[in-house]
Formats: sequence, structure tokens, C-alpha cells
Amino acid sequence: TSYPSAVLPTLVELFKTGDLTGHTWITFKATVIGFAISMVLGVLIAALLWWSGFLKKVLDPFLVIANAMPKIAFVPIFYIWLGSEYSVYGMAVAISLFITIMVVYEGFQAIDPNKIKLATTLGASKMQVMRYVVFPGSVPAVIAAIKMNIGLSLIGVIVGEFQSSSAGLGFLIVNGSQVFKLNIVMASIVVLAMLSAVMYLAVTRLEKAVQHRYA
Repeated sequence: TSYPSAVLPTLVELFKTGDLTGHTWITFKATVIGFAISMVLGVLIAALLWWSGFLKKVLDPFLVIANAMPKIAFVPIFYIWLGSEYSVYGMAVAISLFITIMVVYEGFQAIDPNKIKLATTLGASKMQVMRYVVFPGSVPAVIAAIKMNIGLSLIGVIVGEFQSSSAGLGFLIVNGSQVFKLNIVMASIVVLAMLSAVMYLAVTRLEKAVQHRYA
């Protein structure tokens, strides 16, 4: 195995060669894109489920099954459908989308029915109820989904890079392990930890700003 004092020189060497910044940027970009896609799709689908009770009854079993499935099974399919680069995005979305739908939908369902009834009594349409009552009242649920989603998206990207990518921190970890250079593996894991911390801090700042606005 590697040892802590070897990690810093390896990070410096990777930085000098440009591998560190290049692979980190690729992983970060894929994580952000997968995160954004899954959040947008997740909120839209959750809104559709709230809008149509019939659609919720039809899709609910499929969503539960899809969320429970091991997403790594989709890697070969995404590789054939999307290619080596975009299959990484597919994995990020596949891992984080379904939990986003379920969390946001539960937030929509948790809105006080009396508030919805009051808005309807005052003449609000269903779209206005969604816009002015449901969405603002579901901000904590959306924030909770964001906090989970950013980590899940990163997991999806790394899994995708393990299986099919030729770049990124996941590829760097696999490549280092294949040639028994565990210094590279450990250095990549350290960078992943730092990347996770930075993204989580960004989400925490967003949470504080949003909570202050909707308090």
C-alpha cells in the first residue's frame, strides 16, 4: 500500500504534468452536468406526479423499482447508447434522478392542505397553487435533494469513469491500480475528498441563503 508522506509528492508531480487539473476538471464538469440534469428532471417529474394523481399511481411502482436497482448494471447499456464520454453523465443521472423525484415529491405532498384549499378558495388556479404555495413551501425538500444529489452525482461519475471512461479521477484510480502505483490511487482519492468537501460547502452556503430568504 501507499503511505501518507508519498501522497503530497505524487500530487505535486501530477500537477506539474497537468494530469491532476485535467482529470479533476473532467470529473467536476461531469458531476455538475449530471447534477443539473437530474435536479431539473427530478423536480419536473415530481411536479407532474403532484399534478396528476393518476400518473402518480401508474409510475410509483416503476420509480420504486428503478430506485432500488443497482445502477452499475446500466453501465454497458449507457456505453453502447451514449459512448464512453456521455455514458458517465448517464450514470450520474441514473444514480441521482430517482431519489430526487421521491424526495421532492414527498416535499410537495407535505404542504399543508389548508394552504392549498385557501388559495383555491381565493380563486387560484392549479398552476398558481403550484407556483405560489407548493414550490415555496417545498424549498427545504429541494435543498435536501440537492445535498444528497451532489454526492450521488459524483458517485455516478466515478462509477462511470471506472467502467468506460479514458479520463477523470475514476480513470486515474483504475489506471493507477492496474499498474500498482497506489500513490496515484491515494492521491486521486484525496483529491476526490477535497472535491466533495468543496461541493458540499457550496451547497451549504446555498442552503443558508435560501433559508434566510424563505424564513
